[in-house]
Amino acid sequence: MKCPFCGGTDSRVKDSRDIGDAIHRRRECEHCKARFSTYERVEKFHLMVIKQDQRREPFDRQKLYVGIRKACEKRPLPAGEIEKAVEEIEQELYRFGRQEVPSSVIGELVMDHLRRLDKIAYIRFASVYRSFGNVETMFEEISKLLNREMAENDLRPRVHVREEDEEFYPADYDPD
Repeated sequence: MKCPFCGGTDSRVKDSRDIGDAIHRRRECEHCKARFSTYERVEKFHLMVIKQDQRREPFDRQKLYVGIRKACEKRPLPAGEIEKAVEEIEQELYRFGRQEVPSSVIGELVMDHLRRLDKIAYIRFASVYRSFGNVETMFEEISKLLNREMAENDLRPRVHVREEDEEFYPADYDPD
């Protein structure tokens, strides 16, 4: 480490502290005895996103944040939950250890986080991400979501069946 005062290259570390994403070190120059601080950070590689048409573009954390925020608009989410989801998704992407990640992987990670965070935000995001062409496709996705949730919580649907709608349900259907 080069001393900022005299240019000497020998210094001694007097104190080290972990400050989150960096290490703060207090140093003393062996030549002039001046003290100075350094910060060491792990240099992350630049993540590239492979788009559907095979174009590559740099990963944009802000773009991820805006997409999730739009899906969560006007939803009763605790403060900081969107930022937390973005942080977790970004960390997962870097944990893959690859410099290029398909956009489909990012989309699925977002869907997974939104599914756990807020079901309505999940459906909103899915409707854009999966480009639902009609109501039937959206209904299928909602059905999958409900079936998954019921399986996880061992729930049965609680539906009030009106008499005029009874013909649409199987004969053995019991809403209670």
